[in-house]
Amino acid sequence: MRKLLIASIVLPIFLACKNDKKESAQQTMVIRDSMPEPSKEKPFVWEGANIYFLLTDRFNNGNPKNDINFERTDSTGTLRGFMGGDLEGITKKIEEDYFSDLGINAIWFTPVVEQIHGATDESTGNTYGYHGYWAKDWTALDPNFGTKKDLENLVKTAHKKGIRILMDVVLNHTGPVTPKDPVWPEDWVRIDPTCEFTTYENTTACTLVDNLPDIRTESDEPVELPDALLAKWKEEGRLSQELDELQLFFERTGYPRAPRFYIIKWLTDYIHDLGIDGYRVDTVKHVNENAWADLYKEAAHAFETWKKKHPNDVLDDKPFYMVGEVYNYGISGGREFDFGDRKVDFYDHGFKSLINFELKKDAIKDYETIFKKYSGLLHTKLKDKSVVNYLTSHDDGEPYDMERKNPIKAANILLLTPGASQIYYGDETARSLIIDGTMGDATLRSFMNWEELDSLSTTQNILTHWQKLGKFRRDHPAVGAGKHKRLGKKPYVFSRTFIDGDFKDKVVIGLDLPKGKKSLWVKGFFGDGTKLYDVYSDTEVMVQNGKVILENDHDIALLELPKN
Repeated sequence: MRKLLIASIVLPIFLACKNDKKESAQQTMVIRDSMPEPSKEKPFVWEGANIYFLLTDRFNNGNPKNDINFERTDSTGTLRGFMGGDLEGITKKIEEDYFSDLGINAIWFTPVVEQIHGATDESTGNTYGYHGYWAKDWTALDPNFGTKKDLENLVKTAHKKGIRILMDVVLNHTGPVTPKDPVWPEDWVRIDPTCEFTTYENTTACTLVDNLPDIRTESDEPVELPDALLAKWKEEGRLSQELDELQLFFERTGYPRAPRFYIIKWLTDYIHDLGIDGYRVDTVKHVNENAWADLYKEAAHAFETWKKKHPNDVLDDKPFYMVGEVYNYGISGGREFDFGDRKVDFYDHGFKSLINFELKKDAIKDYETIFKKYSGLLHTKLKDKSVVNYLTSHDDGEPYDMERKNPIKAANILLLTPGASQIYYGDETARSLIIDGTMGDATLRSFMNWEELDSLSTTQNILTHWQKLGKFRRDHPAVGAGKHKRLGKKPYVFSRTFIDGDFKDKVVIGLDLPKGKKSLWVKGFFGDGTKLYDVYSDTEVMVQNGKVILENDHDIALLELPKN
């Protein structure tokens, strides 16, 4: 067999040499490209992750029995009260393969720690802490979201599906002060001044908004636990346990009992106990950066400890992951964020990635301009780091395509732009972002439009497009983490290549293709005779004369080498 193979290669080369040496080189390349290349199991890479972001309270109600707690029954502004979504609801959708069918390999949900019990009015109507960013007790889960057992079940269920879990964490502030929620002691928080956002100092040592007490994260001064928290733990029968755990934590680490270290201990407990894979960190630029390095150090320690205790549950050898929300950070800034009087490299303080606020503006440009820019920056200034791209979110009042006029193009931009992608719940179903009667960011936070998905064919067709792109992206690290190269200008065809050790992934994608018969230029990337599979149209093709010919009504092609 080996002799026949050698002969089949040598003979054409020999014959071709008589006529054209260039032809011989091309013939040799054809045979090489059509043979399977050595590879290993497809790796998961955070740099190209498919992240699904949802508001826990607004996604799916898995347990209606936990919808009302702590007498949270006051009337609220439109979409400013709890609506019933919970951890059980998320888990049910994981079990139903909703996320897997969308190509999701990481889920980020809003914080689920216990929220303030009262409501507050920020000039937008009475509001409860349905969004999860108003912590009252970091050591407990809010019963509106579920129990710690529910969270444990969610993590285990996700891991069985190969999906990572990102926990949303807040270190910057407590919840607002209400008649039911007293202010934390003065050595824990500041209640003024309000941030002005023009210098480093008036962005970090201040309250984000009025009545949002700011944790003194810069302080190393030891503080006592708040009396209200001690009384709460005592009433719940866990005072001794919490105090004993804190004693062990501070003995192990040698940290002073300063505010940030208490909260770091409480947050990293969820990693230590449940194997949480990463953090999405809230309000990063409002906290002195060394606090984030402290958080990452303890989070990484907790993750490795959990792995050692649960060797059979470990997904892979990836370290703990942290992505930060540095509001208004853009990928063009590289590794620096400019406060006006000072620049900070948050990547140097525990963050693998930052949320990129720039794509929603870039999205109005042509595909090649976007893709080339992002690929270039991610493989130079941000080499070995990454960004998380988004087009809509829970607190961006100027998202891309707010009226949901072009959800198909939104999918193409978000899921094919280099970097990690963040699908905001309902992007894939064109959930409305304009809700009558709402004020401020509440309009972005309606309940997931499951009924429309069940009944409207238009919504179902939109989801199908997102699913095809999402699964292709998940199955090919090259799409998000690979290097981009344009192969053809019209029709627009490009390649992505990703290499990690002996794993190599290469794909070709065509966009804005003509309907009917279309020719995609792949010369120099896939050689003649190479068999390819178009995932979008479910069609097998072969490269001939440097081209792939497809005939269908789709304006997109997703080409991969056939799976072995």
